[in-house]
Parts: sequence; structure tokens; C-alpha cells
Amino acid sequence: MSAPSVVVLDYGSGNLRSAQRALERAGASVHVTANRDEALGCDGLVVPGVGAFAACMRGIAEVGGESIIDGRLAGGRPVLGICVGMQVMFTAGVEHGERSDGLGMWPGVVERLDAPVLPHMGWDTVDVPAGSRLFEGVEDQRFYFVHSYGVRRWDWVDTDAYRRAPSVSWCDYGGRFVAAVENGALSATQFHPEKSGDAGAAVLRNWIRSLT
Repeated sequence: MSAPSVVVLDYGSGNLRSAQRALERAGASVHVTANRDEALGCDGLVVPGVGAFAACMRGIAEVGGESIIDGRLAGGRPVLGICVGMQVMFTAGVEHGERSDGLGMWPGVVERLDAPVLPHMGWDTVDVPAGSRLFEGVEDQRFYFVHSYGVRRWDWVDTDAYRRAPSVSWCDYGGRFVAAVENGALSATQFHPEKSGDAGAAVLRNWIRSLT
């Protein structure tokens, strides 16, 4: 059986080659591209992201990323967001007093973490709910984070069929923030699985298995 096809969306942000190599090691056939047809037609789409929320949203807009992600989710086709690629799935981000619209897949605002030392950088544990498919076999492991912003409150509103019954994992750094979400075809992690050693590799393998 051939390896699942995965596209890492190239919109000018994220550790694209690092993500590509990690996904390939986890068993996927990976292409880094902004091509709309490839991004829509692959088995799984990965949306990476590093840096500023607003800059990532501009990059996504430039490659038509919102319609690609919307189109995939409307058809139940898997999408995985990583770091700022998770944050942009929420309603908005607030950085340096400026509010930027997100993709609005989930309700919530990305804001500065309430911690004495930022960024939150290094290995940390994640509080995983029972029945998680993404974290199967690695529920008690540590993952690698690099960020100063996150979603500190989860106010769920049931808006669409593919957005129901989310499974939300949390981390604590100066207060709780969302570490990962599993929600039908849409999954995302605040941490970097591609930098998280064996535990991160297991998360990617679990996601890739869900593509077949």
C-alpha cells in the first residue's frame, strides 16, 4: 500500500523542511507547496506557522489558504495545524495591542501568556483527555514548545457538523492554555511535534494513520 500523501502548505512561514522530514519519517509521502489543487487533493494537509499571528494570516491569505482549508474541512478531509498554524484556526489573535482576525474555525482569542518569563520554550507535559487518538500511546510524554501566545480560554459554540465534540488538551505555563485540539477532520498542536523527539513522532504517526 502506498504512503498517504501529505502537503505542507507553503505560505512563507514555518519550519517547512523540518516538518517535511518529520512527516516522511512518520510514514507519509510529503510535498511542500502552495498549489491549490495539490493542497485540496492530498490525503492530509499540514498548516505550519512560526512568528507573528498577523503575518501568518497575511501569508495564508496570499496563497488562498482559507478557501483551501475550508474546502478540505467541508469535505471531511484532514488538516493539521502546528504552532501558529494552530493559533490561526481561532477567531482572532491579539499581539502588542493589535487584534487580527483568524480563520474562525474555533471560537477563542490568541493572547499573551500570563507568565513571568516568555517565551515558553522547552519541554512540557500535556493534560490529555481520555480517548484521544492523536496522543494514543504518548498521553504521559513531554513535548517541545516555543511560543509567547496561546488560547487561555475555551468557549465552545457548536456551529458546524465537522466542528462538534472537540477533544481539547491543555498545558500549564503561568496558567492553562490550549495545547492541542482534535475536532473531526481538523486537528492542531501548539507544540512542535517535529521537534518533540519520539513523542512527537508518535503524534505524527497517529495523525498519518487517520488519513487511510
